[in-house]
Amino acid sequence: MASAPADGRAGIDAALVKRLIAAQFPRWSDLAVTPVEVDGWDNRTYRLGDDMTVRLPTAAGYVPAVAKENHWLPRLAPALPVTVPAVLATGVPGEGYPFPWSVRGWVPGRTADPDHVDDLSQFAISVAEFLRALQRCDTADGPLAGAHSFYRGASPAHYDEETRRCLAELDGRVDTARAAAVWEAALAAEHSGEPVWFHGDIASGNLLVADGKLTAVIDFGTCGVGDPACDLVIAWTMFSGDSRRAFRDAVGLDDGTWARARGWALWKALLTLAGCGDGDRERAAVNQRVIDEVLADHDSVG
Repeated sequence: MASAPADGRAGIDAALVKRLIAAQFPRWSDLAVTPVEVDGWDNRTYRLGDDMTVRLPTAAGYVPAVAKENHWLPRLAPALPVTVPAVLATGVPGEGYPFPWSVRGWVPGRTADPDHVDDLSQFAISVAEFLRALQRCDTADGPLAGAHSFYRGASPAHYDEETRRCLAELDGRVDTARAAAVWEAALAAEHSGEPVWFHGDIASGNLLVADGKLTAVIDFGTCGVGDPACDLVIAWTMFSGDSRRAFRDAVGLDDGTWARARGWALWKALLTLAGCGDGDRERAAVNQRVIDEVLADHDSVG
């Protein structure tokens, strides 16, 4: 997630949202509509009054998440240890906007920047406890990993060609021999366990904190049933040292799952680094650090 750009990205602005609300949910038509301070990419999100949000997909590829979240969030929520968004209403295409959309309850909190967290190791344990609770949820009729989850929860082999292309492009900028070894290890460690629920995008922007502690998890658009390895990427993107060890101990998954998780982290960091231009030095440095952490972690386990 990133700071919200000027209103109007993907053809969606506050005026459009106001028209959609007035046409489909007139009981809320007097409420203010304002862009959120921190917005995602797959959807645009607006505050609706003080207690609600409006969430609108920015492209057709993100539309399957609307029905999926609206169906499954109320079913998963009672089993989870922190707040998740409450679904209040579902909108339909209209006013020139072509996709379904939703109204949610506002979830208070700040995104989980380390500066907002009191104790990063304890926070890592809380994230692990959320994941363990999610993995215990009943998978009957749950959506198996696939296109709707952008293949999170499936084998990282789906992104093999893309990863190898990025390795070729980044030769000389990263240690491609060591990175290739991490990727090969991820592909070799095939998932053989029972499929479980996964979130699909456990990242600091989707974890909310209050008083320094984890209080909510948002954005289940890539959730599904499959391999939980994709949910461990935060071990390298946010945690390190003691907090990474605390997370790994608390989440309790096997070495093969961690090998696939390193593959997921490597794929995303390589892809992002390859796409960074000269003006993206900060983002490039962040992803270079993730790659270095993943390679070192792989080396440490032989």
